[in-house]
Amino acid sequence: MEILKRGLLAGLKTTWTLSKIIFPITLLVVILQYTPIFPWIIQVISPFMELIGLRGEAAIPLVLGNGLNLYAAIGGILSLELTVKEVFILATMLSFSHNIFIETGVALRVGVKLWIVLVVRFGLAILSAVIINLVWQGGGEIAKYGITTATQQIPDGWLEIVILGLQKATFGVLQLAIIVIPLMVIIQFLKEKGYLQKFSEMIGPFTKIIGLKPNASLTIVIGLVMGLAIGAGIMIQAVKEDGVSKKDATIAFIFLVACHAVIEDTLIFIPLGIPILPLFLVRITTAFVLTIIVAYLWNKVEQTKQEEVAAQS
Repeated sequence: MEILKRGLLAGLKTTWTLSKIIFPITLLVVILQYTPIFPWIIQVISPFMELIGLRGEAAIPLVLGNGLNLYAAIGGILSLELTVKEVFILATMLSFSHNIFIETGVALRVGVKLWIVLVVRFGLAILSAVIINLVWQGGGEIAKYGITTATQQIPDGWLEIVILGLQKATFGVLQLAIIVIPLMVIIQFLKEKGYLQKFSEMIGPFTKIIGLKPNASLTIVIGLVMGLAIGAGIMIQAVKEDGVSKKDATIAFIFLVACHAVIEDTLIFIPLGIPILPLFLVRITTAFVLTIIVAYLWNKVEQTKQEEVAAQS
């Protein structure tokens, strides 16, 4: 019961914090759609967005997601009428690249180079969008955002515009709260019962597959479950206390920038009406393939240098 109380309290606090982001952003974006500002933004960005299968206004959630977080991005998506394919492309891009300032700062604290983080995150986001746009021929129907429905009638006057924005903002917060509160309870339980530590021991053998030593497993678990931002302090401490090398820390972060907070960052897209299993599989597969390739090439370079040193001596 005590764990449940602490989890609920953490969930409510998180929901309140997130609502202060998603509510005003959703309201603002809805209002902007009916001002000259929105068409101007669309006109400027449209040429690039079309290359990745998105219309110009889809740039709004991309900017919000990278500048703030996924919840802010979802606030932007909720205010737009997009197809299922467009929402899926946005969700995939934002899964790879979001909260860029905070999460890049975490990577720098651990010793990962800035260019590596930026190239991996933005590179995966753009590449995934291009591939999905070329491969997926369906998804042309309008996405249905949970219990919200697309507005067919254009609001008449500023009062109706504001009311529409308030409705969408409120629905967005409520839908996300349904996911965030129980999720925080589960995380609290796993943390206090020591299951996170046990799980890290269990996946030790799997870390070898991606070229990591067993002492990096806790960092992987924390990042997978809690994310780079939420688990920042724990991850930095684990890297220091467990003696994780700079090489392993870099490889671990390459894995995690492609696939972190995998449960939360996947489930929060449920209200957007897109298939989340493919999104989950894309993130997991990309993380494993990319990390295995990087670890292999890194080991090859080290081996070549060692051979050169041995030949010179």
